[in-house]
Amino acid sequence: MSDSPGSPDDRACSPDDQAPLSADEIIDIVDEEDRVVGQARRADAYARGLRHRCAFILVRDAEDRIFVHRRTARKLVFPSMYDMFVGGVLGAGETYDEAALREAEEELGVSGLPQPERRFTFSFESGSGSWWSAVYEVRCDLPVDPQVEEVAWHAFLTEEEVAARLSTWDWVPDGLDGYHRYLAWRESGTR
Repeated sequence: MSDSPGSPDDRACSPDDQAPLSADEIIDIVDEEDRVVGQARRADAYARGLRHRCAFILVRDAEDRIFVHRRTARKLVFPSMYDMFVGGVLGAGETYDEAALREAEEELGVSGLPQPERRFTFSFESGSGSWWSAVYEVRCDLPVDPQVEEVAWHAFLTEEEVAARLSTWDWVPDGLDGYHRYLAWRESGTR
């Protein structure tokens, strides 16, 4: 795999296809303790920095490699950045477990994945907002066909290949934070 992913796996969007995704989706707004306190349109939650919920799923293939992708330019947050997790924002009333399976299958373009296993939850804070993130892990032995609206480029990388790119690629900050937490969680033996 190249350090500069190129056009063979890239999928360009037409000019009419550049609107951000999911702006009108209704999501739950939560407090500092991850309790639902209201609902808002996704775009409004982002614009106002309202705390919400996300599911992050680390996907491994049969060779134990990690699914890594570059987000499309159409994403509402962190467009065109790399991520070692698939996942996303929970819909209103959706549980973390429901979202983890839904998001993994949607982004990978598969059906029939086992239920992702929950590892831990953390709160992510940035200058633009905050969200509670539940981190999961799942094995995908199915051929993937990633969602073109979500994924501009993808590959399965070894942990060593991911580590070599952590300081050179433009990673989503919440995913990078989650990945460092995942490595620390695994190292601690709290499985």
